[in-house]
Amino acid sequence: MKLILALLIVFPFALRAQLYFPPTTGTQWDTLSPSALGWCQDSINSLYSFLDSEQTDAFIVLKDGKIVLERYFGTYTMDSSHVWNSASKSLIGTLVGIAQEDNLVDIQNKTSDYLGTGWTSLPQNQEDSIKVWHQLTMTSGLDETNFFCTTPSCLNYVADAGDRWAYHNGPYLLLMDVLENTSGQTLNAYTNSVIESTTGMSGIWLNLIVTKTYYSVARDMARFGLLIQNGGDWNGTAVLGDQNYMNDMLTPSQNLNPSYGYLWWLNGQSSYVLTGPTITISGAVSPDAPSDVYAAAGADGQFISISPSNGLVMIRQGETGTGAYTEFPLHNEIWKRLMNLSCTNSLSEKQTDKIGFYPNPAQDEIFFNQQNTPYTVLIYDALGREIMNVKAINRLNVSNLKPGSYFIQLNENERTMIKKLVIN
Repeated sequence: MKLILALLIVFPFALRAQLYFPPTTGTQWDTLSPSALGWCQDSINSLYSFLDSEQTDAFIVLKDGKIVLERYFGTYTMDSSHVWNSASKSLIGTLVGIAQEDNLVDIQNKTSDYLGTGWTSLPQNQEDSIKVWHQLTMTSGLDETNFFCTTPSCLNYVADAGDRWAYHNGPYLLLMDVLENTSGQTLNAYTNSVIESTTGMSGIWLNLIVTKTYYSVARDMARFGLLIQNGGDWNGTAVLGDQNYMNDMLTPSQNLNPSYGYLWWLNGQSSYVLTGPTITISGAVSPDAPSDVYAAAGADGQFISISPSNGLVMIRQGETGTGAYTEFPLHNEIWKRLMNLSCTNSLSEKQTDKIGFYPNPAQDEIFFNQQNTPYTVLIYDALGREIMNVKAINRLNVSNLKPGSYFIQLNENERTMIKKLVIN
């Protein structure tokens, strides 16, 4: 047990489920029948009808790496490329982590170290206070009025770096220049060398009229989601091996908008800031989705959305016509329907002949698969600290646990189960 706790502290992804990885070439990708998860075809058909009505082009759901659902709409096929829009930001966030691991970048260094002085219109002392970290966290303090503009004349002072959160494409787009300047490669070449060549992704960065974004087929999105689900490791090959950076990327990066990591959106937090007006909204970005979901999200509803506790990666490409930058109402509705595909009211992971518990995520109580069986239950926080050690039969009250991620150990005679527990 001490070894397990040590692994949790040093490697926060140590207890992830065994994942399947598709070959890096060809179209082979193992599938899992929805019926194996207890999902009803009628409910799946209803989900597909909803997605069709919402102008969806491509939709994929992975369970532990295997394809459970895959549907293309209209003229779209498996080979159709689609724009990622701001879901590309999460790819850039990952590339910056790889560049730092390779000693090309230090996110705590000032941005002018990599772009040169005068990249903003600010006085030098104010410009030098902006770090790469501020670009990753949307806290540069620069005026987002000219949202896509990256020239110095557009990058004007609003607040000190770190004092204001605002969704702003200009400083984000300049991270691409940071990567190109430090790697000595084009963004396409660098992406290929450090991510695509290992994972089998085959997308491309293209310049639009006002921005640069990534294009790929839906399965490339799924490959990237699977890579991140597995902590930056692709089938035993470390793509992003720095687990401290990985953890920081997928947890609240600052207090101004706790629902934002390093260019990734985080569910299950106490509040979030809108992508347009800088208004703080109480509650999670997708209240009907699992609380542990983290997502790459782009305009018109481009999603790479991952729930580690459920072993699910959800991919959606399409249109919406609203002009919103992230489309979280649609994201929430898709997850709401995904979490209600079961043919029964109980979660599919309830298996009465196996040691385990349900539901997960939970709120007030968890119930044990084997009724009238005494369990010794230990619960640890994310750092591996024991916070509960009790004996229980049938059920356990967890209402005193704060929302977040934990690890639960069930001991019953000679059998032990350790699993991630999410409290909503």
